[in-house]
Amino acid sequence: MLDIMSYGDCQPDLVRKETLERLSSGKLDMLALGGGIVGSGLARDAATRGLNVGLVEQYDFAFGTSSRSSHLLHGGLRYLAQGYIRLVHEASLEKRVVHRIAPHLADPLPFIFPTRKGWQWARWKLSIGVKLYDLLCGRRNLGKSSTLSRKALLELLPDLEPHGITGAVRYYDGLTNDARLVIDTLRSAHNNGAILANYVRFDGATYQDGLWHCRAVDQITGQPLEIRATQVVNATGPWSDKIANSATDLRLTKGVHLVIDRKRLPIPDAVVMTEGSRILFGIPWGERVILGTTDTDYDGPLETPDCNEEDISYILDVVAVLFPRAKITPDDIISTWSGLRPLVADPHGNPSDISRRHEIKMAQPGWWDVTGGKLTTYRLMSEQAIDRVVKHAGLDVQPCRTATEPLLEKSQTDGLSSVVPQEVTERAVRHFCRNEWARSLEDVMVRRTYWSYYHRNHAEIARQILPWVAEELGWNEETAQAELTKYLDEHGNKPSQSKAADASEVS
Repeated sequence: MLDIMSYGDCQPDLVRKETLERLSSGKLDMLALGGGIVGSGLARDAATRGLNVGLVEQYDFAFGTSSRSSHLLHGGLRYLAQGYIRLVHEASLEKRVVHRIAPHLADPLPFIFPTRKGWQWARWKLSIGVKLYDLLCGRRNLGKSSTLSRKALLELLPDLEPHGITGAVRYYDGLTNDARLVIDTLRSAHNNGAILANYVRFDGATYQDGLWHCRAVDQITGQPLEIRATQVVNATGPWSDKIANSATDLRLTKGVHLVIDRKRLPIPDAVVMTEGSRILFGIPWGERVILGTTDTDYDGPLETPDCNEEDISYILDVVAVLFPRAKITPDDIISTWSGLRPLVADPHGNPSDISRRHEIKMAQPGWWDVTGGKLTTYRLMSEQAIDRVVKHAGLDVQPCRTATEPLLEKSQTDGLSSVVPQEVTERAVRHFCRNEWARSLEDVMVRRTYWSYYHRNHAEIARQILPWVAEELGWNEETAQAELTKYLDEHGNKPSQSKAADASEVS
């Protein structure tokens, strides 16, 4: 049974006020900047080791990259061809870890990789590659890889263009809910004593007498805060090199995803689609299919990377090569999202060739920058970073246990945590506001549920839940209507309601 009373009868505003008071009083062992997947992992790891840890996020938790991924836990099969064996090995082991600690957010997902005459992805090479892929998972992948004959492949994918097809390989990765993984990791951190606040902007810090004096602002009330911490860890993703104390150097790339109805492309498993050396996916997502992703350099606004006509055409053109009879057009698109990859800078090569490795650096005494990496390896990145934090500070702490301890008890996840958006219920909506830091209609519709992306009638759903959110957050009628207007202004212009080419980033 879902428990919505874990904060007693306190209103979210009162809980938030108490949280900010705790952040700005006393001294923290560590302050994490950024409420994405890496920041949440840092907070959980530090809290479970007994550190007094705080975390601030300038927008909502999972606002940026961590709610705009391909929803995959994967080792990265294509990285084998690029020679990144260690990276694949680490990620392959970590996807199993996530499956162990959060099975509700790690569904085994088979991938079919068709092969054709004359393509650089020969079946015999891929057959060797997927066997090695299984080995790099410690012989315990989420499913056993296999090779498919041409006949077996066309029986499995009858709409596939048969010309030149030689067969396929089938291998396993995992399907996740990236934003929900962030929220559940934060809930675990909170359960272990971490002090967590979204909508708190970090405004700089000075180092004095062995302490970082951090300036911050409550984005909701405008109240300034000072937070003192022995060490600060910058995990702000695409924003990390914009922070004055940071020594990071990033290369941002954009990944666009399209969502269509699964009836338009009724694939039983995920399908790998190639365009030269690039790999794209068709990913079953409940009654939908996620198509993507692109990988292009980006230098625009960090908050709203766009999905333009060129992006849509690129993805649909790739789909049309393998599934020409499906005739997927922009009118079929239900929603889109675009995310930014904060890659460790490498000016050479195209974006798809850049390693997804991560870096942990101490820029100044007690100031750490954690950059790069990928969703799948977030826990390992956090463990390695906290290892260095506690060693530098000379702290005697408990050993890391994030690889074995479940994120949450099953009773804490029933009815709301899944890789596919759940049904709309009043109990769940009130829970998001009371126990999961939702402060706006968008927080609920986009990052707590993905209803905004999953349903064509998301505007009607927003109107349905508005009274529940308003009551929980203490909004009057004027504020509630302003919230609805804001949500519809930012998310109402979906491809299902207008030309897809005009759709902008919906996160």
